[in-house]
Amino acid sequence: MLNQIVSGAPVFFLIMARCLACILVLPLLSSKTAPRKVKVALALYMACFIFPQVSLKSGVYESYASYISSTGSFNLDYVFLIIGEAMIGLILGFFVQIIFAAFSTAGQFFAFQMGFTASEVYDSLSQVENPLLGQFLNFVATLCFLQNHWFQKLFLQGLVKSFSSINAFSLVNCSSAFVKFIMSSLTFLFRDALIIALPLMGTLFLINVTVGILSKAAPQMNLLSEGFPILILTAFFVIYLLIPSFYEFFYYTFNNGFKELLKLFAQMGKV
Repeated sequence: MLNQIVSGAPVFFLIMARCLACILVLPLLSSKTAPRKVKVALALYMACFIFPQVSLKSGVYESYASYISSTGSFNLDYVFLIIGEAMIGLILGFFVQIIFAAFSTAGQFFAFQMGFTASEVYDSLSQVENPLLGQFLNFVATLCFLQNHWFQKLFLQGLVKSFSSINAFSLVNCSSAFVKFIMSSLTFLFRDALIIALPLMGTLFLINVTVGILSKAAPQMNLLSEGFPILILTAFFVIYLLIPSFYEFFYYTFNNGFKELLKLFAQMGKV
């Protein structure tokens, strides 16, 4: 195996570039708490696993043969090929980031309605300033992601599938499909976040309206000070009831998103 890797070093580094770019963007592995050595080692392991299935003589890498010299030396064309392979890996990682960002955004909607927007701290998972409820939903999404073995599906089906369908030239020849996928993904991000936050936002809105009507009917009552505890207690109770629905919605969202990603690879592979 080692002799094959040495003889096919240009192909091996192309594969590793795609794997490493994907790992560096994935929500859980992209955290600074994960050592860089672990990320590089995982990318190296994935490249060793995929390398026997890829060849310059057949498959999507066949078009790379003319850009890699017969002596196997590195040149400027090879650098651009590595950049293209890294872009494909970034697409895979970005796809997963969008799903997790939907949960974090929904948590920000929750915090805004509950008055918790001032409690923003650094979230090591999403690597942004995120309210506590956003971190909680992000943590729930991570648990669902791990429990349903989506990491294995992403690597074994998504990443491996990409090596049999697209290459760096597909990004250029089918750039319109890629841009459409990115824009639609951002649209789905806000749509999913609103769907997640809508039950709680609607409930808290009704409470605010009720408190406002009562404060007008009885001005002598200080309902504003009692309104915040009611909002907070009601919000936590609604979140407790919605946890099973969050789990089902995350599974549904990731499953549909994964299908859209495979459709993108199939469409770009035909070009």
